[in-house]
Amino acid sequence: MIYKILEIISKLLALMIVLPLHEFAHAFVAVRFGDVTPKLYKRYTINPLAHFDLIGLASFALVGFGWAKPVPINPNNFKRYKLGCFCVSVAGVVANILTAFLVFPLFLLASRYVPEFGYFTYVLDCTLLLIFQFSIIFFVFNLLPFYPLDGFRVVDALSRKKGKIYCFLKNYGQIILLSLVALSLVAEFTNLYYLDVLGFVLNFFYDHISIPIVNFWGLIF
Repeated sequence: MIYKILEIISKLLALMIVLPLHEFAHAFVAVRFGDVTPKLYKRYTINPLAHFDLIGLASFALVGFGWAKPVPINPNNFKRYKLGCFCVSVAGVVANILTAFLVFPLFLLASRYVPEFGYFTYVLDCTLLLIFQFSIIFFVFNLLPFYPLDGFRVVDALSRKKGKIYCFLKNYGQIILLSLVALSLVAEFTNLYYLDVLGFVLNFFYDHISIPIVNFWGLIF
């Protein structure tokens, strides 16, 4: 029972780092391109409470992936419109992959060299590992091309013509996304794992992204 509680604490601590860094990256790049909207809405911060979305957090707790509140931006304020839209769109996922890359050696150091100190050591190791895992999952999840995720905003920034596929993703992307999350939730509680399409996609790309990072740091430590 105590370890279940410690795992919940570790998950919360990890999310308090992963989600705010993702959203702050969007805000930071937007401000650098000339848009102060994130500051006006008090989102130019790494304070987790400014970024948490209750449904997104519940999704993380139940099925292992979720989202935060999108940072409000006004691209019309960008000094370079197209470049600004693209850079702001990818800023969050770049922050996630950098976080994963930099936190894994910390996990290795902590797990190997931090003296055993009861529950504290367990929470430390678990939190660092979860930061690594959540960062990659958040990276993959947000690159899905469904509105309002970053993947759709990348498509939006790169698209010269707004064709039928673009309009479909914009109009129905959120419905598709919520439907996939719902299927994952059903799969979790019914053991009908073939319904977990989103989980399969995330796990597939998680493996292909995490393994090179693990192998790279494994050569050093």
